[in-house]
Amino acid sequence: MLSLHFIMLKIVAIMLSGMAVGFLMRKRRLCVVPHLVTVLIWLLLFLLGVEVGSNPQVINGITSLGLEALWLSVAGLAGTIAFSWALWRWVSHRKGGDTQ
Repeated sequence: MLSLHFIMLKIVAIMLSGMAVGFLMRKRRLCVVPHLVTVLIWLLLFLLGVEVGSNPQVINGITSLGLEALWLSVAGLAGTIAFSWALWRWVSHRKGGDTQ
């Protein structure tokens, strides 16, 4: 448990130090920073893929994970459509207009 707190403390310290550097350099034009952030995000995504791909438990369960992801996506989309339709009906009914 102590190591988890130490890791979180390191993450917060790194974030705060980045904020301090950003505050101190706020008047400079840092044109390279957005490009650097993009490249670092690509690198992190690649390394995440390497980590996931090297985990045999994830690879062996990819079918069930894919089906679960598909089910969650379809259910989320259906819920969004149903709620949007109900909200549209409620708003148009409150205005007194009939949209059908």
